[in-house]
Amino acid sequence: MRGEPNVKSANIEDLRRAAEANGVTTSYWDALGTHHEVPPSTLEAVLAGMGVDPRDPAGPADTAWPPVVVVRAGRPPPPLPDSRFRLLLESGEERALDGGLPEGLPLGYHSLVGETGRTRLVVAPDRCWLPPVADGGGHAWGWSVQLYALRSRASWGIGDLRDLRELLGGTRDAGPAARPGRPRDAAAAGDRVPSPHRSGPAFALLNPLHDASAADASPYFPSTRLFRNPLYLHVEAVPEVGRLELLERTRLEQLVTAGRRLNQAALIDRQAVHGRKDEALRLCHAALARDPERQAAFAAWRASTPQVDRYATFCALQRVHGADWRAWPAALRDPSGPEVARFAADHDAEIGYHAYLQWLLDEQLGAAAAQAGEGRIGIVNDLAVGFAPHGFDAWTFAGDLAPGITVGAPPDELGPQGQDWGVAALAPTRLAASAYEPFTQTIRAGMAHAGGLRIDHVMGMFRLFWIPEGAPPAAGTYVGYPAEDLLGVLALESWRARALVVGEDLGTVEPGVRERLAAERVLSSRVAWFERDGRGPRPAAEYPRLALATVTTHDLPTTHGFLSDADLYEQRRLGLVPPGRWDGALAAHQAARAGLHALLEREGLLKWWEHDLDTVTGALYAFLARTPALLVGVSLDDVLGTTGRPNVPGTLHQRPNWSVPLPLELEELLVDPRVKRVVELLHPGGASGGES
Repeated sequence: MRGEPNVKSANIEDLRRAAEANGVTTSYWDALGTHHEVPPSTLEAVLAGMGVDPRDPAGPADTAWPPVVVVRAGRPPPPLPDSRFRLLLESGEERALDGGLPEGLPLGYHSLVGETGRTRLVVAPDRCWLPPVADGGGHAWGWSVQLYALRSRASWGIGDLRDLRELLGGTRDAGPAARPGRPRDAAAAGDRVPSPHRSGPAFALLNPLHDASAADASPYFPSTRLFRNPLYLHVEAVPEVGRLELLERTRLEQLVTAGRRLNQAALIDRQAVHGRKDEALRLCHAALARDPERQAAFAAWRASTPQVDRYATFCALQRVHGADWRAWPAALRDPSGPEVARFAADHDAEIGYHAYLQWLLDEQLGAAAAQAGEGRIGIVNDLAVGFAPHGFDAWTFAGDLAPGITVGAPPDELGPQGQDWGVAALAPTRLAASAYEPFTQTIRAGMAHAGGLRIDHVMGMFRLFWIPEGAPPAAGTYVGYPAEDLLGVLALESWRARALVVGEDLGTVEPGVRERLAAERVLSSRVAWFERDGRGPRPAAEYPRLALATVTTHDLPTTHGFLSDADLYEQRRLGLVPPGRWDGALAAHQAARAGLHALLEREGLLKWWEHDLDTVTGALYAFLARTPALLVGVSLDDVLGTTGRPNVPGTLHQRPNWSVPLPLELEELLVDPRVKRVVELLHPGGASGGES
């Protein structure tokens, strides 16, 4: 922290009382079994971030109505502080009520208006939406993929939404047009391979598509969770390409060639991709004026999309004043201030361009979702746990943040010293004062064009681990959040979008949280590496029904990396396994591998002599298909035999995290025998639909 912490303003007992009154933990046990007494300096910094004076923890008397009330369908409505009020329904209907809220109100976001104030009334269903496959005993399988890694011959050095559309179409028979020897220029035009579908996935579980600067490789450190990254646009699919004039078209062809040349690089070069796509898309934006019908459609979309003009203004401001809004002139740090309005008036064309990119992303994501087909889940988006303090969400929601605080995790097996993720923290009391609008907008954006939403670190709806600026992660503490209200908003958005919810509930989980999420029909994340009972690896029959079952995640070893010991040796090279612990780590690793093989033998999926990596990988996914889990996620990294993880936590500058493409281009991947074999294991018979 900056300088010595000053706790003279409140004694230790004042700090503890204030902390407990505001949901701040004063001591906790970490996942390694160590007890932590939270230091007074941390309590003071956390309370300051919440806007709490420890000498007056209760704050001023609250005479106004609460800013938000969440009511769940089928449960008695809460009493209200004033019997004389009007109910304004979301539909515009007005009702005069007497004596309190009636039961059976329509779902939605309504308003209560009385003599002493106005309250947002959220009427939510009793639990989240689930797809029809949940009603039977079957499951749905899908690909788990880092979209940036899914390069095709038509890509510009990074996987894009056209590639996602093709992946959702399913594996194919290797007809002449789909063989690896097919000329690159034939596939590059963006046409579909005409071979018939054999079996399509029910979903594709993606990395977060949130917008971030090209310098930030991690999809979990975005500028915003409300808008998407233009790097995922497929330029040739933009309708305005057809309106380019001769010189513009010539320049675009040069950019296409330069963009596809980036596929030859061993790593994803986001800045190079951005340079080429930005120039090409600016040509397309200029051509928009030549198509009045498209121009009108864009204007209508822009007018109906909340926050898009503010976000486009932020992007334009970054081009002039730099990436970090906290270093801008003071008058520009207020999104609603007059200087920002004047800037917007002077930079209309640039702002229009950034809004146009988001429109194109909305169109292309919608087209990819439609490719999944009727009755399938489609896209399952990933929602990062937070956002960068220098980015758009922190700028637009600055009044809801806890200054001087970042979010992370206490010590555990993945991070023995704890982890500081560097993302900003929304303060619970300020979040409630905003009627949960930042949370609502974020969930709604994540579910747009999606059949599901995976919430990274879903425990954050209950509590988050706050770390004061400058303090080590282990010096942080937990802060509680209004989980019951947030779960109500989540359920309402889930039903409106017809999108299931998966909670990433790995790591340190508070007792009772998994059970509470299951009651809300939020699917648990079950990773084969972690699933154990008292006897060893958990048998298939003991997996829960409401779960997404996977072998691994982006932060854990790939199957081939685990089975071959390659991942463990990389950890040693990176210094994550100290020399004094190497022998024990290797022995534990080999024991875990032997236990997993023994489990697959007991399940009748492997013979004792079968140790071929592809064979064992196939058996692992056949094992997951045997569990009761509703969803089975199949990692393309696993199926294609990669040994390196997409990300190794704690190695920001030591290895190319989030930057390694898949070893095959999409055209070869779709006809690869390993891919087709796993599909057949998951969906016997080869019928389309991705469910069994």
